[in-house]
Amino acid sequence: MTSTTSVAANVVPSQALPPQPATRTVRVGVVGAGYWGPNLIRNFAALPDVALAMICDLDPKRLHAVGEHYPDVALTTNYQDLLDSDLDAIAIATPVKTHYSLVKQALLAGKHVLVEKPLTANVRQAAELVSLAAERNLLLMVDHTMVLSPAVQKLCELVRAGELGEIWHISMERLALGLFRRDVNVLWDLAPHDISILLEVLGTEPTAVSARGAAHVQPGIQDVAYVELRFPGDVMAHVHVSWLDPGKVRSMTVIGSKKMAVLDDVAEDKLTVYDRGVDSVEANGRAQLVYRFGEGERVGLPKEEPLRRQCAEFVSCIASGEWPAAYAEQGLNVVRILEQADRSLQNSGHREALGWDAAGWRDALAPVAHETPAARWPRPVEVLAQRRAS
Repeated sequence: MTSTTSVAANVVPSQALPPQPATRTVRVGVVGAGYWGPNLIRNFAALPDVALAMICDLDPKRLHAVGEHYPDVALTTNYQDLLDSDLDAIAIATPVKTHYSLVKQALLAGKHVLVEKPLTANVRQAAELVSLAAERNLLLMVDHTMVLSPAVQKLCELVRAGELGEIWHISMERLALGLFRRDVNVLWDLAPHDISILLEVLGTEPTAVSARGAAHVQPGIQDVAYVELRFPGDVMAHVHVSWLDPGKVRSMTVIGSKKMAVLDDVAEDKLTVYDRGVDSVEANGRAQLVYRFGEGERVGLPKEEPLRRQCAEFVSCIASGEWPAAYAEQGLNVVRILEQADRSLQNSGHREALGWDAAGWRDALAPVAHETPAARWPRPVEVLAQRRAS
């Protein structure tokens, strides 16, 4: 049985920095009152310096059921009402296939946007929206909620500080029984969380991806998938996502050359660091392998709802008028990886290359609906250069 102790001196409890307080009241509307929308509504309603002004849903019964809790908020079944209003921002929690149209309309109407993951259903749509937001100086943020969780932020801190040593391998599981979707497969539904976390923890983009899966319940819609991502430096990551599992699993295991870490989002102690591994030592003129079986060290974390932090950061950026371009680019990168993973999934697991230079993106980022010159489209090679410079 694994023993655990309190946090060691070199594992400092997370110092989560809250977003800067808003300097003015930000008026927000929420589209979608189904599965995820009520969570956005609850968090925006609870934030200071935020006016939750309007809620939109096509189902009048669902709309009014949510509206009963917020009697001062305007209700509508017509999205145009939000576009024509004096809202500063719109939060979108609707099916993936609607994201492109709804986000584009909001940006063209001069609204800042927070949209549920993934940003769009393909990379061309995502790139257009990122470009449009940049042109109009509007914030486009994708709700990759778990990236802002205290456990993930602390894990990033440990990796950056070299506490785990050189990262060798990461394995992730996101499993449950349902919720089954009809519009997308399990890859597009669940894997955005894990991909966004991987990008945040490793601080780099993968070079190749492959995926295998199966559709058991609904023909043609995979309900279980296994994804392999290859990162620079021969770092490998595996992601297992499933709607067909007896229990809820949300775990991530990071294997480093010095230590190992386990992030279990459904556990009370969400992050544990293990002083375990294998070392090569010289003995009698020969290399010998020596195993370490140290105890697990629980990492103290603040109690904080990731979505609250996401909504607060969104509002704070709007109020201050400043935000990093990486918020939109993160959404674009996740869609790019998902698209190639899904291509592999439909092609018997063939490994797909992920080119991040301008040449590799030229076709995908060709100008579409609003006819932005191709030279203005965001290039991942530029994104990487900006990150290195900062």
